[in-house]
Amino acid sequence: MPKAGLWHRLGAAYDKVASFNVETLFVRKREPGPRRTVFVNEPLPDDYRDHKGRLKKEHVYKTNQVITSKYTVITFLPRNLLEQFRRIANVFFLGIAVLQFFPKFSTISPGLVIFPLLVVLGITAIKDGYEDFKRHQSDSRVNRSTIRVLSGAEWSNPNVSAAKSSNFFRSANTPDVEKAEGTPDANLAEPVPQSPTTAEIEFDDDIAATAPKEEHHGLHLFGHHASTRSHWKKLMWEDVCVGDFVKIYDNESLPADILICATSEEENVAFVETKNLDGETNLNLTHLTTAKACAGSKFTVDCDRPDNNMFKLNAAVKMNDEVVPVDIQMTLLRGTVLRNTGWVIGLVLFTGEDSKIVLNSGGTPSKRSKVERQMNPQVFINLLILACMAVACAIADSVLEHQQYPKGAPWLYGDNRPGDNPSINGLVTFAFALITFQNIVPISLYISIEFVRTCQAAFIYFDAAIYYEKTGQATLARTWNLSDDLGQIEYIFSDKTGTLTQNQMIFRQCSINGKVYSGDVEEVTVPSAPTAVDPEAEQASSSTDSSSATATVIVPKPEARFHSSALEADIAAAVATSPSLSAESARALHGFFSVLALCHTVLTSIDRETGKIDYKAQSPDEAALVRAAADAGYIFRGRDREVLTLQTPFSTGPDDVDRYELLNILEFTSARKRMSVIVRKLDDEDGRLFLLMKGADNVVFERLRAKGDEALREQTETDLSEFANGGLRTLTLAYRVVQEEEYRKWSERYHEATVALDEREEKIEKVSAELEYDLRLLGATAIEDSLQDGVPETIADLKRAGIKIWVATGDKLETAIAIGHSTNLIGKESNIIVIRGGNDHSRPIYQQMVHAVEEFFPESGILDDDGAVVEKVLSLQRTRTGGESDRPPVPLRRVETGISSIVGPNNGERPGGFVLVIDGSALGHALGDEDHKSLLLRLAMLCEGVICCRVSPLQKALVVRLVKDGLGAMTLAIGDGANDVSMIQAADVGVGISGEEGLQAVNASDYAIAQFRFLKRLLLVHGHWSYARNGNMILNFFYKNIVCIGVLWWFQIYCGWSSNYVFDYTYLLFWNSFWTIAPVIAIGLFDRLVDADALMALPELYRYGREGKWFGMKWFAVYMIDGVYQSAIVFFIILYGYFSPTARADGYDQHLLEFSTTMVFSAVFVANFYNGLNTNVWTGWVFFAVALGIVLLFLFTVVYNAISPGWFVTLVYGNNTFLFQSPLFWLSMPITVCVSLLPRYVAKAWQFGFVPNDIDILRYIAKTDPHRDLARDAYLDGRGLKAMRREVPADQDDALSRRTSRSSYASVAPATSNIRPHQGSSSADVRSASRTDMSTGIRSVHRGFDFATEEGGVAMRRMQSNLSSRRNLGETSQTREGKPSEPRKKVFSLRKGLLKRKPPTPS
Repeated sequence: MPKAGLWHRLGAAYDKVASFNVETLFVRKREPGPRRTVFVNEPLPDDYRDHKGRLKKEHVYKTNQVITSKYTVITFLPRNLLEQFRRIANVFFLGIAVLQFFPKFSTISPGLVIFPLLVVLGITAIKDGYEDFKRHQSDSRVNRSTIRVLSGAEWSNPNVSAAKSSNFFRSANTPDVEKAEGTPDANLAEPVPQSPTTAEIEFDDDIAATAPKEEHHGLHLFGHHASTRSHWKKLMWEDVCVGDFVKIYDNESLPADILICATSEEENVAFVETKNLDGETNLNLTHLTTAKACAGSKFTVDCDRPDNNMFKLNAAVKMNDEVVPVDIQMTLLRGTVLRNTGWVIGLVLFTGEDSKIVLNSGGTPSKRSKVERQMNPQVFINLLILACMAVACAIADSVLEHQQYPKGAPWLYGDNRPGDNPSINGLVTFAFALITFQNIVPISLYISIEFVRTCQAAFIYFDAAIYYEKTGQATLARTWNLSDDLGQIEYIFSDKTGTLTQNQMIFRQCSINGKVYSGDVEEVTVPSAPTAVDPEAEQASSSTDSSSATATVIVPKPEARFHSSALEADIAAAVATSPSLSAESARALHGFFSVLALCHTVLTSIDRETGKIDYKAQSPDEAALVRAAADAGYIFRGRDREVLTLQTPFSTGPDDVDRYELLNILEFTSARKRMSVIVRKLDDEDGRLFLLMKGADNVVFERLRAKGDEALREQTETDLSEFANGGLRTLTLAYRVVQEEEYRKWSERYHEATVALDEREEKIEKVSAELEYDLRLLGATAIEDSLQDGVPETIADLKRAGIKIWVATGDKLETAIAIGHSTNLIGKESNIIVIRGGNDHSRPIYQQMVHAVEEFFPESGILDDDGAVVEKVLSLQRTRTGGESDRPPVPLRRVETGISSIVGPNNGERPGGFVLVIDGSALGHALGDEDHKSLLLRLAMLCEGVICCRVSPLQKALVVRLVKDGLGAMTLAIGDGANDVSMIQAADVGVGISGEEGLQAVNASDYAIAQFRFLKRLLLVHGHWSYARNGNMILNFFYKNIVCIGVLWWFQIYCGWSSNYVFDYTYLLFWNSFWTIAPVIAIGLFDRLVDADALMALPELYRYGREGKWFGMKWFAVYMIDGVYQSAIVFFIILYGYFSPTARADGYDQHLLEFSTTMVFSAVFVANFYNGLNTNVWTGWVFFAVALGIVLLFLFTVVYNAISPGWFVTLVYGNNTFLFQSPLFWLSMPITVCVSLLPRYVAKAWQFGFVPNDIDILRYIAKTDPHRDLARDAYLDGRGLKAMRREVPADQDDALSRRTSRSSYASVAPATSNIRPHQGSSSADVRSASRTDMSTGIRSVHRGFDFATEEGGVAMRRMQSNLSSRRNLGETSQTREGKPSEPRKKVFSLRKGLLKRKPPTPS
C-alpha cells in the first residue's frame, strides 16, 4: 500500500506539472467592473473621489482598446521560452549544454553544443512570433478604426476612462489600417495634407438628414471657428470612452455597447446586422427612446455591472425626475453592423473589456497537440533510461577503479587525489555518460516535427478539393502544430447559423381550410444589400487594396418566389365570387393571407430606382411568410407609425388598400411559442378589432374554440404531420374578433403589466394569454430552411466516423430542435429529451435530469450508487417545496393537452435513439456545481446527440470544457462569428468559417475553411494522414536513436564502463543531421496508409485515429525493443566477426575505428531500411530519402578518412585503405541488415496474410482492383466496410461497421434520387419523433420546425437501427460487465480481437 500511495502521489505530481498552463502567469483573470452611473453633462458626485481628491479606482472605466494577441515586447521572450520549455526534452538539452561549458566535461566547443538548442528555440520563436504578429495586425485594424464622437466647447464628458496600453507592432500596420478605415485619402495616389477641421470634423445642424454626404465634397464645414461649436470628430475606436456620444452611419460597425438615443427613422427604430456577432445575416429590431440634441442633454444612466449575458441588460435613464427603464432591446452591442438605417446616435455605456462580446471571449490560448503531450512521458521514459545507463556506468566504473587501483593499473596512476580518485571518478563518469548517450532524446526531433507540420499546413492550403472557387478562398492552417490533432477528433461542437445553415427560409407549402397548396418555388437573382468592409471582420493576413475598403460589394443572391397554380385559381375564383369556390373557403383564403401579411414586426423599404419593396424582419422566417403572402397577392405596403397598409387581390388599384391600426404586439417567446397582434380595421363602419395569431400547433390548438372546428383541426393535424415528416418548419394560424369593451379592460391590465418593476415579463405573459382564446383555425404553413452545401452528407459521414456532434446555438428552443432535424442529429424516429430552466413552478434542473435517467435509461447504472443520487433529489425537492417532505417526486407521465396525440404507447422506445436538448438557463444550473455537471455529462453520454440552445458564448466554451476535461476527449469547435470565439479557443482544435459571413471566428481559429462540408476532408483525409504520418515519424525517430545509442552502450562492456565512444564522434554528431534524417522526414511528408478516395468513401476508417491506434505507449515500447535488438545485432555480429584472425593483408590486427566504422555503416543501413519498411507508400521521394543518408555517409567517410594531418588531426586518417578492402566490411552489412529487419518483416507479413485489419484489406483491394467503386459498395450496399470483406455469418459483427455510440446515422440515398422533402406519406406517421419536456412531464409528437434536406440536394433520412434503441441497453450493460461474447469463426479479413463485440464508446 505505501508503494501504491507513492506511485499515486508521483502520478498526481506529474499530472499537475503536465497540466501547467502558461497563460495563468501572463493573463490576468478578467473581473467585471462594479455597477456604474454614466453622467451626461452632470458633474461627478463627491463620493467618487478619495480624501486626496483622486478618482476612486472603481469609477475609472476600461479603455476601449481590445488586445487579443498573446505577446508584447516585454512578455514575448519569457512567455515563449516557458511555452517551449514545457517540453521536457528542451530542459534536458539545456542541462547537457550547460554541463559541457565546464572544461572537465567538454567534448567539443561549448558554443557548438548549445547551438542546436538555440536553433530549435529560435525557429519555434520565429514561428510563434509570426503567428502573433498577424494577431497584432488584426487588433490594430480594429482599434484604429474611426468613429464620429461628439466634441466641441459646449460638450465635456465628465466620466473617466483608463489610459490605453501601447500596442505591439502598431507602426508596422499603419499603412494598411489607413486603407481599411476607408478615409477619403484611400482612393488618392498620394495623401493630400488636410487640416484637422476639414478631415476630422463634421456638423449636422439638421439631425434628420437621412445620410451623410461624401466628405471630400463638403459636410457643412465652417472655417476656423469649427471647434467652438458642438460637432462630430473622428476618433479611433481605442479612444472612445464611457459617456461619449457617438454617431454611426449605415453599414458601419459599433465600437462599443451603446444606448440608442436617436435614429434617422421616423419610428425611432434601427436595424443592426449581427454579422460579426454571430455570423448571421438576420436583422434585429431595436426600439429607441429620444432624438434630442446630444450636447444639450442632461441625464444619468444607472447600469448594472458588466455582464456576459448577451440577452440581458438592466439599466435606467434618469432625466428631470423621470425614470425610464432600459433593456437589451434599447442597446446596440459591440460587433454588430448598422443596416438599413441612415444613422444612429448613441451613448457609450460599456467599452473594451467590459463590453459583452469581449466578456464572452477569453485570452488567446497556447495550444499543444495531443501527440506532443503524449511525447512528454515518452521523453521522460527515455530520460529515465538515460539516467539508469549513466548510473550503471558510474557504479561499474567506480567499482572497477576500486578493484584495479590497488593492483597498480597503469591507467589509474595518480588516482589518489581529492579531485581524481575512484569514488569521485564515478560521478565524473555519470556526467560523461549523460553526454555520451544524450542522443537517446534527439534534439532534431522537434525541429523535424515543426518542419513536417509546416509542410502539412501547405498541403492543406494547396488542396484543390477544399478550395472555395466562389470566393477564391483556400483552407488555411493558422496554427501549424495541430495537424495531427485533426486525425483524433472525438467530439465536434458546431454553431448553427452560417456554419450549418444558410438562414434562408423558403415557403414551400400551406394548408388552408383543410386544403394543401404545394408551391413551385422560383428563384430570382437579385442583388443583395451593399456590404461594407467591417474592421472587425478584416482578415489579419490580408493586405487590402486602397479602393476595396470603400467600394460597395453587391453579391447576387437568389430570392425564392412562391407560385402555386391551384392557389392562384382559388384566389381568382374568390375575387370573382365564382360558384366553384365556397364562401367559407374564400373567407379562409382571405383570412389566412391577411394574417400572414399583418401578424409580424416586419418593416418595409422601397428601392427608389426600381420601386421594389424590401422587407426587413427580425428573422428570415417572418420575411419568408410576408413574401409568400405578397406572392399570393396580399402585399404588405408598410407601416406608417401605427397604421398597417395591405394591398389585396380585391384591391382595384395601388391606392385601393386596406388599412389597419396596430394596437398591440404580443411578441413571440420560447415560453409562449406564439405571436399575436391586435389590430383595428380602419375605413370600416364598425371598426372591428381582430386578434391575429401564429405559433406552434399544440399551443394554437389549445386556444381554439371548443366546438365547430373539429374536422378542420383533424385535417390540419394530418397536414402538419405530413409537412413535418417532409422536414419542413411549420406554423399554425388562427384569429378571433375581439369585442371593444373586452379589449378596453384588457388593455388597462396589459399597461399595468408593462410598467411593473417586478416580474414584468411574467405579468406580461399572463395578461397576454387572457385575450388569446376562442380562436378560429385558418391553416398552417410549411417553410424549408436551406442548409449549407453538403452539410447533411458531411454530418452523416462524420457520424459514420464515430465523431459525436453537438450543436450549440443562441437560438430559442424550437429553432434549436429544428436544427437538430436539419442536420440529422434528430430523426423521425428519435426521442427528444428536453431539459430547460423556468420559473419557481417548474422542476429543478437536477430533478429533471434524474427523471430523464430513470425514465429512459434505468439500466445505465447512473443512479445505482448506493442511493446517493436519489437522496440528493429528495433533499432538493424538500428544499424547493418548503419542507413538504411527504410529497413524493412527481413521475413523468403522459399529459393530454387537449390535442389529438399520435405518440403511441411506446414513447421512449423509438429505434432512432435519444437526443438531449437543453437550454441556456438549465445549462447555467447544470454547470453550477460538480454534482450537476457529472450527471449532465453522464446523461449526455447516453444520448446520440446534444443540442444546447439559447446559450451565451461563454456557455458554449463551458460545454466544450465539460466534455474536454470530463472525458479527456479530443474536441473540435467550429463557428463563424465572434460569439463562437470562446468556444473555438476552448476546444483542442478551433475551426473558423471564412465564407461569406463574419471573420471574427477565423481570426481566433486554428484552421479557416470556407464551407462546413470541407470539414469532412480536413478530418478524414488530412487529419488521418497527418496523425498517421506524425505518429509513425516520431516512433521511427525514437527507434533510430536507440539503434545508435545501443551500439555505444554495448561497447561499455568492453571499455570498462568509461562512457567512451566506440566510433569517431563526428559520426555521432551527424547521425540525426545527415545519416538518418531523410527517411523519417519522408514518412512525415509522403507516407499514406490509404488513398484519399478510400478515406472519403469509408469514414469508418477514421476510428483508427480517433482511438489513437497510430501513436501511444504500446507502439513506443515496440519500437524501443526493436531498436535495442537491432543495436545488439549490429554490435555483436560485427564485433565477433572482427574478433577472428585479422583480415588485413599486412597481418596486423584491426584498429578500433576500423570495425566501429563498419558498425556505423551497418547501423545507418539498418535504420534507414527499417524506416523504409515502415513506410506504406514508396514514391520516388521515399527512395531518394532512404538512399540519401547512405550515399552521404559513403562520401563523408571517403573524404574524412583522406584528410591529412596537415589540415587537421583526425584519428581515422588512412582508414580507407583498410576499411573498404576488408571482406568483413562488405559481408557484415547484408548479414546485419537481414537479421535485424527479419522480426519486423515477419510480423508485418504475418499480419497482412493471416490477421489483416481493414487498412490492410483496402490496401490489397487498391492493389488488385484499383478501379473498384468503394463509395458505391459502401453506401448503396448499405453495409459500410462489410462490403469490402468476405461474407460472414449474420450474427457476426465487425469492428469498423459497428457504431461507436448508441447513435444511428443518416444514410445517403443514391445520387439518382430526386425526392423532394415535402413529398412525404399521405397520412400521419405515428412514429414521428417524440418529445418529452422534463420540466413539465408533457410528452408530445414533434411536429414542425424541422427539415431534412438542403434545397436541391440529396434527401436525407434517418436509418433505423436497434443499436440506438433503449432495448439494447441491457446488451450493452452485459458487455461492459465483462461477459464474453459468443466465439467467432476465423475470418480472413479481421483479427479475432476485432471480431469480438465491444461496448460502444460514450457519446
